[in-house]
Amino acid sequence: MARNAPTEDQGDADLEVGSPKRTAAGVPAVVRSMRMSLDQMGVVRTARTLLRVNQDKGFDCPGCAWPDPAESHRAEFCENGAKAVAEEATLRRVEPAFFAEHSVASLREKSDHWLGSQGRLTTPMHKPAGATHYEPVTWERALDIVAGHLHSLGSPDEAIFYTSGRTSNEAAFAYQLFVREFGTNNLPDCSNMCHESSGTALTETIGIGKGTVTIDDLTKADLILVVGQNPGTNHPRMLSTLESAKENGARVVAINPLPEAGLMTFRNPQTVRGVVGSGTKLADRHVGVRLGGDQALFQAVGHLLLDRGSVDREFVDEHTTGFEAYAAARARLDWPATLAATGLTEAEIRALADEIAAAGSVIVCWAMGITQHRHAVATIQEMVNVLLLGGHIGREGAGVCPVRGHSNVQGDRTMGIFERPSDAFLDALDAEFSIASPREHGVDAVDTVRALRDGRATVFFAMGGNFVRAMSDSEVTESALEAAELTCHVSTKLNRSHAVTGREALILPTIGRTERDSQVTGEQVVTVEDSMAMVHASRGRLAPASDALLSEVAIVCELARRVLPQSQINWSGMRGDYRVIRDHISRVVPGFDRFEERILDKGGFQLPLAPRQREFNVEGGRARFSVHPLEYPQCPPGRLLLQTIRSHDQYNTTIYGLDDHYRGIKDGRRVVFVNPSDLASLGLADAQMVDIVSEWHGVEGGDELTERRAEEFRVVAYPTARGCAAAYFPEANVLVPLDSTARGSNTPTSKSIVIRLEAR
Repeated sequence: MARNAPTEDQGDADLEVGSPKRTAAGVPAVVRSMRMSLDQMGVVRTARTLLRVNQDKGFDCPGCAWPDPAESHRAEFCENGAKAVAEEATLRRVEPAFFAEHSVASLREKSDHWLGSQGRLTTPMHKPAGATHYEPVTWERALDIVAGHLHSLGSPDEAIFYTSGRTSNEAAFAYQLFVREFGTNNLPDCSNMCHESSGTALTETIGIGKGTVTIDDLTKADLILVVGQNPGTNHPRMLSTLESAKENGARVVAINPLPEAGLMTFRNPQTVRGVVGSGTKLADRHVGVRLGGDQALFQAVGHLLLDRGSVDREFVDEHTTGFEAYAAARARLDWPATLAATGLTEAEIRALADEIAAAGSVIVCWAMGITQHRHAVATIQEMVNVLLLGGHIGREGAGVCPVRGHSNVQGDRTMGIFERPSDAFLDALDAEFSIASPREHGVDAVDTVRALRDGRATVFFAMGGNFVRAMSDSEVTESALEAAELTCHVSTKLNRSHAVTGREALILPTIGRTERDSQVTGEQVVTVEDSMAMVHASRGRLAPASDALLSEVAIVCELARRVLPQSQINWSGMRGDYRVIRDHISRVVPGFDRFEERILDKGGFQLPLAPRQREFNVEGGRARFSVHPLEYPQCPPGRLLLQTIRSHDQYNTTIYGLDDHYRGIKDGRRVVFVNPSDLASLGLADAQMVDIVSEWHGVEGGDELTERRAEEFRVVAYPTARGCAAAYFPEANVLVPLDSTARGSNTPTSKSIVIRLEAR
């Protein structure tokens, strides 16, 4: 039997802290997955649903973007994937009576976990100006309200259209088409807050803002560096791929301030060794680099490789530019500065260089631990430099692997969800639809908050996501949303963004990935793109949570018909048959020729990745070496560098539960992990209650100090790198200044926050 939604908001009253684990997955992960699935879906629905996840003719997991293997298991999902499916396919419902009982103000006091646990939204809801509660509203009236606000604007640029990575290719393409015919490029998305630094760095160096490897490459690599990433929690199916790589002889090095169980030992629940044996040791080496020290580390590795002559001269001479300048910059190394930046010993750095020099094929994987620093773009380009030295681009078993988060975040960008689209994309879009797309760039996520705060934008429309909790500087972000005339969210479940409203607010409920999408021409198929540029179909099988739900495509097309009554685009045709949308995509987006035909293939098809053929879409047609000065976050005495992290019971802003199993945390989230030696030097003790106070001296590091405070956190002694600390996001987002962003990408610097801990 499925369990009812919680009525009480548990909070941290029962917080317990135990020892961190040294193994990941295994039977305990299966038990946790089944417990939540049965609580949310019941026995029959659990069996029917989970066995269709990531299967041919099934639906794509609404969790992470890790690709499917060529040969799928019958149970091709991980613990967090099962939790994502359970929350979407839940039998719990949020009906209009719920909103009558709970005011907007009362919802704002609830935790993220409580809000998300209430179940699926079923009815369009409207908060009129001045009202204290949401009220049910018809779809016609709801869409007319949005259209009325958009028509009243002095300029289309006064509206902002946000996108979450859950949105399908078809919905994303229709959405950006509507927004651009309306007249703006204000299309921020969740990429702005995570892998924007990766896209910026890679586009400048290898000509494409995506990874260059496949799963097959990972299983054939000699050496895999997992940098600033915790796959055991954030991308658990990656562990199976790393296990296959280890079986084929690969070495794995984990480079991260925190030792993570997922990279210590993996107990694959689909193998005998994983169930009754000792599992598979994944990381051969853990390099406990200081937060923000990765650029210094890879600069040092580059210096050592050059010093020993470990350079693929044929590749460098034929396929790169800028080598001489790079070699000159790395000819000498400031060892004292390097050791201070990395927190490592010279021996540790030399050992890593030895590993790379000895490997015939190297892959570098990374995630938020790299992308959310002031110097993130430069850091990624230093990693690329090391790969270019060895010719590790366009070689089997080698390349770059930025590991994306949400299941279609990469596909949304491919479909044109981008505030800075290329002229080539807009030219193709205009030619296909006979429109005149705006050419002025729009706002990204950070600039969205600034625009709303400053009154330059008054309408915020979100296609999925939980913008308020995903963004940095929580208090500033919430105040900015409250200044809007209209906030509108297309959502499957309740979240905090629904409780932080503009003068008027709407919640538009939509179908989920697990559900049937029936239109006038029959059941529809949608597509997604994974982290490795594989595009495949997804077919929901469950009945929608409510007969009143509309698909994302339907919402976009019906809104477009109201906002753009003179449009010559066949919005009704696209709503009724998604093949019409795919036909348009096939002529607008490179690589999607024969789109409809190729999604019928098992596993779908891969989009072109020119660097795999050593073709680089940069000036001169060659990959670029980059030269950057050494940079790392400075931390005054008595202070620590804080990074925000996810718990194991969490995916992005969705909080499935209150446990962080691998780190030993149970029934709570307000904890801060600190090295025991740092606690001693600060005069603090394990289990002590503290406030976390961030200190910021502005972008240029001037004398003016601003502080932000997160109250009542329990100190947890933990083996993170010296001088470093960690706390969960989104609770710690309040500490990250809005203007503290990565140079070149404008991504919030959530991994290098200077803090002090104040005893309570």
